[in-house]
Amino acid sequence: MNKFDVIVVGAGHAGIEAAYAAAKMGSKTLLLTIDKNKIAMMPCNPSIGGLGKGHIVYEISALGGLMPKLCSKTYLQARMLNTRKGPAVQGLRLQIHKFEYSKLAKEIITETKNLTLKEGLVIQILTKKMDNKTKVTGVKTQDNQIYNAPAVIITSGTFLNGIIHIGFETQNAGRSGEKAVPKLTKSLEKATGIKFKRLKTGTPPRLLKTSIDFSKMEKQKATKLDYLYEFDPIKVEEKTTCYITKTTEKTHKIIKDNLEKSALYGGKISGIGPRYCPSIEDKIKRHPQRGSHHVFVEDDGQNLEKIYPAGISTSLPLEVQEEYVRSIPGFENAIFTDPGYAIEYDFLEPNNLKHTLEVKTVEGLYFAGQVNGTTGYEEAAGQGLVAGINAHLKINKKDPFILNRTESYIGVMIDDIITIGVDEPYRMFTSRAERRLILRQDNVFLRLMPYGKKLNLIDEKIYKKFLEEKEIIEKSVDFIKKQNKQSSIFRLFHSIEWDIKKQEKGKKILSQKLNLSEDKISSRALLCIHAKIRYQGYIEKEKTESEKILRFQKLKISKNINYSQLSGLSVELQSKLKFYKPETIAQAQLIPGMTPAALSILIFKSRNQT
Repeated sequence: MNKFDVIVVGAGHAGIEAAYAAAKMGSKTLLLTIDKNKIAMMPCNPSIGGLGKGHIVYEISALGGLMPKLCSKTYLQARMLNTRKGPAVQGLRLQIHKFEYSKLAKEIITETKNLTLKEGLVIQILTKKMDNKTKVTGVKTQDNQIYNAPAVIITSGTFLNGIIHIGFETQNAGRSGEKAVPKLTKSLEKATGIKFKRLKTGTPPRLLKTSIDFSKMEKQKATKLDYLYEFDPIKVEEKTTCYITKTTEKTHKIIKDNLEKSALYGGKISGIGPRYCPSIEDKIKRHPQRGSHHVFVEDDGQNLEKIYPAGISTSLPLEVQEEYVRSIPGFENAIFTDPGYAIEYDFLEPNNLKHTLEVKTVEGLYFAGQVNGTTGYEEAAGQGLVAGINAHLKINKKDPFILNRTESYIGVMIDDIITIGVDEPYRMFTSRAERRLILRQDNVFLRLMPYGKKLNLIDEKIYKKFLEEKEIIEKSVDFIKKQNKQSSIFRLFHSIEWDIKKQEKGKKILSQKLNLSEDKISSRALLCIHAKIRYQGYIEKEKTESEKILRFQKLKISKNINYSQLSGLSVELQSKLKFYKPETIAQAQLIPGMTPAALSILIFKSRNQT
């Protein structure tokens, strides 16, 4: 009765994807969680997607995962970010009704064939020696229940020895109001032979909606869209309004005057925090020249009385939080419903993992999500999906499923974290992908849906629609490429802007020239055709740069290079080059987020200084 093929420990965003994928592929799967009513919760930002992160959600969709399905039914507002730039670096971001999201996740998980959802706090990983190898055999819970399986996936999020910090006050918790998992880390360390380390993340306070003066804030408009993350079109509506306000000089003075009271700066926290989603204390300490920082004001669930002020996460004492929050326009009379807090937790350094997310020292034991040093629901879900797929393939003695970094953002993320490891919570950005002109949102189904079909995660009906769209895109691109570059149709699809008028014109021309019904040519297909034509020259140039990098991999990087003064490098890459100090181009190439353009700059400078 307690025998399964795959056991997933933890039912956050990584856990539900892992369990859903393994079960859909045919494995008898057990999903263990502390509280059945809090699966797939959003303890921080009530949103899904964004720049880089949105690409991951699209890829989960193309592979048949769960997150995009939940998004379609529980979104409140949809916005496409970076629309002033090309399609390769745009990102879909959805405001989510987080309680409906969790409720729907539980319903789907409960109804999924081969999947059992149970409550239980896991305290021990069970292993045995076989053929000179350590293999996982199951788990033991706090109430002495033993569940056996040849594959176990750990998706513990922030629960391993989690400690919440509000000023100098601390409490053991995995999330606010939920108990931490205190014993599992030691069991995992003993089983794997790997010492776990500590990371830190945080969340802002929640405010009573009726106490906010929205008239002092800027409205964030929704984007008119025909699609969200799923393949099928959807009638996209704006169900709530989001706003932006800014911190002030007074805000910054209050925080500066109280920095020593922060758990982070007062020495209470040893874990490393995220550079790209820092606390408000971090922002002001690191960027003293900045007069203000954006605060994104969003509903913490539709028709609820709480507001989530994104951008001001903190570990300051409550009385200081109240003082600085009320110095922000629109928040002058803000009433707190929940204080902001920092949370510190154990994580496994991911360079101890294989590309399948199986730990190198124990067969059948996988790790996915925040326990691997990443941050964000999307990054967690992408890893969970990969771990679930590979756990099923492993026990059925089939070849592993490994996504290459040149074909997916999930592949970039996994390659980054296991190749270099993490020195801070890892967050996905489009800049991390060397081939981001190819890894676009519009072509995600072309890139990855055949994998999803092969893995039995995509149903026949959707796949048939995909094949029809694929044929339209291929015929259209072939037709346009054969035209003279001065022809009106080539110039139309090659233009920088791609507004609704141009889309409609392009659709009409293609339907006439290729004898297609206009209804068959979707806005996604048109964007993909436009991107393929628009980026053709850039992609060929990128390939040339990649070939050049291969030729110069053994070239030594000059020690005289001052990265801070090297124009063409982002601040992030300047910082990473200073930290890693690569001696050769090959070593520099391994740095997460390194681009062919940046490597070309290093090659040029090194050749001129040797």
